[in-house]
Amino acid sequence: MPTTDQTLRPATSLLVVDDDPDMLRLLSMRLTAAGYRVMAVASAESALNQLELERPSLVLSDVRLPGKDGLALFDIVRARHPSLPVILLTAHGTIPDAVEATARGVFGYLTKPFDGKELLEKIAQALALSAPSTSSAHPASRGDEGWRGEIVSRSARMEEVLAEARMVAQSDASVLLRGDSGAGKELLARAIHKASPRAKKPFVAVNCGAIPEALLESELFGHMKGAFTDASSNHKGLFQTADGGTLLLDEIGDMPPALQVKLLRVLQERAVRPLGSSQSIPVDVRIISATHRDLESAMAAGQFREDLYYRLNVVTLALPTLGERREDIALLANHFLNRLATKYGKRLSGFAPEALKALTTAAWPGNVRQLYNVVEQVCALSSTPLIPLALVQRALRTPSIEVLNYADAKQKFEREYLVGLLKLTDGNAADAARLADRNRTEFYRLLQKHALTPGLFKADGAPGPTDASP
Repeated sequence: MPTTDQTLRPATSLLVVDDDPDMLRLLSMRLTAAGYRVMAVASAESALNQLELERPSLVLSDVRLPGKDGLALFDIVRARHPSLPVILLTAHGTIPDAVEATARGVFGYLTKPFDGKELLEKIAQALALSAPSTSSAHPASRGDEGWRGEIVSRSARMEEVLAEARMVAQSDASVLLRGDSGAGKELLARAIHKASPRAKKPFVAVNCGAIPEALLESELFGHMKGAFTDASSNHKGLFQTADGGTLLLDEIGDMPPALQVKLLRVLQERAVRPLGSSQSIPVDVRIISATHRDLESAMAAGQFREDLYYRLNVVTLALPTLGERREDIALLANHFLNRLATKYGKRLSGFAPEALKALTTAAWPGNVRQLYNVVEQVCALSSTPLIPLALVQRALRTPSIEVLNYADAKQKFEREYLVGLLKLTDGNAADAARLADRNRTEFYRLLQKHALTPGLFKADGAPGPTDASP
């Protein structure tokens, strides 16, 4: 009958490597009976392939193997996954090698024939002392993982971030999420919300950099009927919509300075005043902000308020890039493939080994979002159940197309159009306005909206008479 501890282990996976079929079978039976999930392979090469597909909590390997031996396997595992514990099985003649390996970082070794109880104790010790990435050995500390269900990862870096996220979720402390574009900041914000006492209340996200300043104020704080020309009815802002829950201010570093002042006042007073209203409305909102910008540099340049920064940055969580969590690439790719196969109505079984290798070694400047785009492309184009290398190579050579919503696409087009006009006219705003068939006042408003200065587009960089506002 399994112990209580054993019943808690089903998610703990072990990679067992031995070229002796009988020994491999025996080890698998013993460890499975103890409550572990066993991945059994007969060579170091097969073990490395398995590690690309799934990271276990521990590696148990014989020293004597065909091709690469257990010591060579350990060296590679240590280089790729420094926190992954390795236990070696050794015959008497290889004890000196095993002792040397222990000095280099192997958790320990067992001499054949070994006692089954000793084996289980050694594994339990290794799991108990291993890095957070193997924390599946401590399920009590992880609890129900429904809160992080959308985040697919086995990376040590991500496990550390998630552990901190789980702890901070229990408070109302403001959280600042840092990370490159596409790293998964909104997913993490949603996970924090789900793990918090506010989980049953709304989660609302707004991209502060994608909405024009005038509209952003109305979206955040709301407006009353008649507050401005197009205000035909009362509008509840996102702060009110998120009342009792969580509001994600994405790309907070792109928020216009004037709005930063108003946001700070809302955070201090815990109340919003809709545009056109003389009354403040109390709100109870937990703030999570996110940015890919260097806010310290923005503060030094006078582009971001220091008092707002410290109000938002009570706890900082930094998301690693996809390149810093390569052990997750294969896992994510297969996860996306399963999801997208349903979307496209295709029966796909996975990636060819060489295709998966190409994915795991790619650069991924666009992080998880780029990986999703690549998988979607190969899924849409594949005519075979197994995704071939050629399709993956094609998708990796093709720049990922970012699908924008209508508002974001309009914003991007408008700015690029204005930049093109200013370049064409050598920074002459009057000429640019004529080409755009807009009066100068309206044209300057567009320039201000997109923070464009005509003088910067002059050949000599010096502002001219047409650069002054009307």
